[in-house]
Parts: sequence; C-alpha cells; structure tokens
Amino acid sequence: MSHTRIGEQVRFILEVDKLKEIFRQTLCTQSRRPENDAEHSWHLCLAAIVLAEHANEPRLDMLRVLKMLILHDLVEIDAGDTFAYDTARMAGQHEREALAADRIFGLLPGAQAAEFRALWDEFEDRRTPESRYAAAIDRFQPCLLNCNTEGAAWRRHGVTQDRVVARNSHIAEGSAALWEETSRMIAKAFEPCLPRPAP
Repeated sequence: MSHTRIGEQVRFILEVDKLKEIFRQTLCTQSRRPENDAEHSWHLCLAAIVLAEHANEPRLDMLRVLKMLILHDLVEIDAGDTFAYDTARMAGQHEREALAADRIFGLLPGAQAAEFRALWDEFEDRRTPESRYAAAIDRFQPCLLNCNTEGAAWRRHGVTQDRVVARNSHIAEGSAALWEETSRMIAKAFEPCLPRPAP
C-alpha cells in the first residue's frame, strides 16, 4: 500500500467528519435538538440491519445496502441538507449533490472513488433491490422521529398529512410491511390535528 493511497483515504475520512456539523430538520426524540447527518447515517444503518427481514427481496446484499446508507448523505457537506418539503430548494438538489459527490468521493484513490460514486448513483436511481430497500429505510427514519416528536418538523413547516404520505409512499418499493407500519404511524401522528365531530 502506497503512502499516497493511504494519505488520500485519511484525507477523505477527515473531510467527512464535517457531516457531524450538518443539522437536519428532524429532532432527536429525547433532547428535542436537531439531529445531525452523522447521527442520521448511523441510525439508518442500524435500522436497515434490524428491519432486513421485512425487505421485499429476501436475499439482499446487506453490505451493499449499508454502504449506500453510510455514503449517500456525505454530499450534504457541500450541498447542505435540503428539507424534504422545501419544493423551491429541491429544484436544484440533485445537481448540487452530484457536484458534491464528484468533489468528496474524488478525494479517494481512483477505483475507490469510482466505487463510492457508483453506489451514490445507485441509491439515487432506486433501480436495484438494495437501493430500493436503502431508500425505504432513509424515508422511514425521519418519519419515525417526526412521529415520536409530535410531528415537530412537519408542524413547524405546515406540512400536511397528504404531503407526508405522498413523499414517503415509495417506502413500499423496498418494504411493503415497513410502509404499512409507517402509514399507521403517520395517521396516528396527525390524529390530534383532525377536526373532531360535533357533540
């Protein structure tokens, strides 16, 4: 192993430490502080392992799933976190993130850079069973946190139940069982907001 190769890898590892400083709209369930992207990535990986039996495809390459989950948000170091319901900012999101992917993964040695970039693209495209399951977990986790913080981020931004359902329904592409559970959680989270029938 050359000094140059390990040096490039160490530089990448140091660069992505910045993920800990990117804060999301979702809140941690105990402290109610904003979750950071590194915490989100860890939580996704754990959820993917715990819930793997509920994936639509019975024989997933779980290492591939975990690689996608740990890598896909690194682009937010440059592109920032785009709130899922901010339609104006979402307009150029993919282009911003693709440029960030080029720069951040480009810090790695050539073949490794290409592998990580290909995994990022696979996650974005959602064409493989692994990417569909990874994307399902990525949508499930913020729903889980929102549903267990009284819908804090949704309420703060005036996000309606129908928008939450529309945004997250593709969870079913990776796990029909997980979408069924998520649908129940969403309905329950919005219950207090529903008009009550007159006595």
